[in-house]
Amino acid sequence: MKVRVLEPERDWAGWWRMRVALYGEDDAVVQQEEMQQILANPAEWGVFVAERPSTGLAGFVEVGIRKYAEGCTTSPVAYLEGWYVDADGRREGLGRQLVAAAEKWARENGYSEMASDTLIDNHISLAAHLSLGFQEVERQICFIKKL
Repeated sequence: MKVRVLEPERDWAGWWRMRVALYGEDDAVVQQEEMQQILANPAEWGVFVAERPSTGLAGFVEVGIRKYAEGCTTSPVAYLEGWYVDADGRREGLGRQLVAAAEKWARENGYSEMASDTLIDNHISLAAHLSLGFQEVERQICFIKKL
């Protein structure tokens, strides 16, 4: 599979489908708004997709910029905001290729660190991050109270 820069008009439906798979259907409208915001800020976002040999997309990665991230010594920092590979494309190095594209984008834009996160019980994501050279720097539990 080929990893390349997202082409919005060509890839919109596939990108949106995978975002829904990653984040859930409840936020489908919000996700489309986020996608528009990402596309409106190309200096702050890189989006790369994995293209199937026949048709359609099999994965994506979104890299953005944050003012800071836990464990980083530089600011601002590149941040792996979204990373997804369809089930039939997993464990074939596709996720690694997507992250490599995000890392290249970050280096080319002057960043020397990349951060990421996952849910505390997402053991598959943890293993994937560690296999790509990320180091765990912190665990946290977040709270909310409705007022």
